[in-house]
Amino acid sequence: MRKTLGRLATVLAALACAALGVMLPWAALGALVLLLAVWLTVSRTGRQTASITRAGLSTLPQRLGGASVVVVGIAGVVGVLVSLLAMGRGFESTLQGTGSNDTVIVLRSGSVTEVNSVLTPNDAALIGEPPQVSRDAQGRPLISPELVVAASLKKSNGLDANVAVRGVGAEVWAVHPRVKIIAGRRFTPGLRELIVGKDAAREFAATGVGSSIELNGQPWKVVGEFDSGDAHDSELWGDVDVLGPAFHRGSSFSSVTVRLVEPGQFDAFKAALAGNPSLKVEAHTTRAYYDRQAGGLTKLIRILGTIVASIMAIGAVAGALNSMYAAVSARTREIATLRAIGFRGGPVVVSVMLETMLLALAGGALGAALAWALFDNYTASTLGGNFSEVVFQFRVTPGLLASSLRWALVIGLLGGLFPALRAARMPVTDGLREL
Repeated sequence: MRKTLGRLATVLAALACAALGVMLPWAALGALVLLLAVWLTVSRTGRQTASITRAGLSTLPQRLGGASVVVVGIAGVVGVLVSLLAMGRGFESTLQGTGSNDTVIVLRSGSVTEVNSVLTPNDAALIGEPPQVSRDAQGRPLISPELVVAASLKKSNGLDANVAVRGVGAEVWAVHPRVKIIAGRRFTPGLRELIVGKDAAREFAATGVGSSIELNGQPWKVVGEFDSGDAHDSELWGDVDVLGPAFHRGSSFSSVTVRLVEPGQFDAFKAALAGNPSLKVEAHTTRAYYDRQAGGLTKLIRILGTIVASIMAIGAVAGALNSMYAAVSARTREIATLRAIGFRGGPVVVSVMLETMLLALAGGALGAALAWALFDNYTASTLGGNFSEVVFQFRVTPGLLASSLRWALVIGLLGGLFPALRAARMPVTDGLREL
């Protein structure tokens, strides 16, 4: 019973240490590493630990197979985790980069996305009346009534997918000043002409400048390509007065984007809309709107990535346990001899754990390097809030790489603890009989 309780206490302590390793801030972890380095250098027990660790590392060439199991297993865990989280980070950064605090998107009340919203030209005129709305030199409000529809196009790989087609007016260039034509020209009002975002041009077939595509049974000519540096690069833009009738939406709009005089006036603008009984609308800063669009999928990817990595981590811990148990068995005589000449159990425990964590760190670095080489800036697409493809790039950030190394060290900690305790508890007489 006492033995069982002791093992349970060890498991709980190991899990607590792992949780601390995951949750502790980097400053605290750095301080712990510094304290460990000082202990290994200054104290007698620490120097004994360093000596045993050096001796263990010197035998790695003879234990290359077992060490490789640890390194490769942890590299796989880290590589998968970083790849999945980089996908979520890329999608999130693409949508979050779309919004700002000085522009507001106005939708029909209760609408979750633009494709669910319907506004009238009278709504658009009323939305532009509050004094918080910025105006041009002629005193006209800087608002952009826009219509968003989803259309089916063939992707470059031959599969069908939805693309967001946004109908805009002449005001769009003042409200969205980041949008720049990088090839061709702007569409001509009144004609079935389109300009295509640079990501959509790469993702969808036959969308280059000069090509003709069919939308809702009608031919449209692509006359330009634009770069907005955000999620709009996944869209096609055309004249709203032509797009509406072509998709049987008449003169209605999906949303109105408003540029404020100052970012701090959002609450006053929102209150002005709420106080107008003729309007049934909701207003959000574009930053908040696109953050919300990104949040659901990003959270799902993060949860799935953590679950998958956790399952793989269990396998990696098992591999590390087997390898380190084998390493301890191979060093039975050496450990027994060290114990016989005065080395205590503490240095043996720490040395085995240090060896495992160093192997884990090597595996984590390998997995992170592979994920960065293969997936950083890798282009992918997924279904966005408007039920259309959003093209984005994986983002393998320094923060992700650092977190992955933390995971690797935690796996090494769990994988090395029990073999280390076995080595420390090994009766000296049993080990000396191996001589």
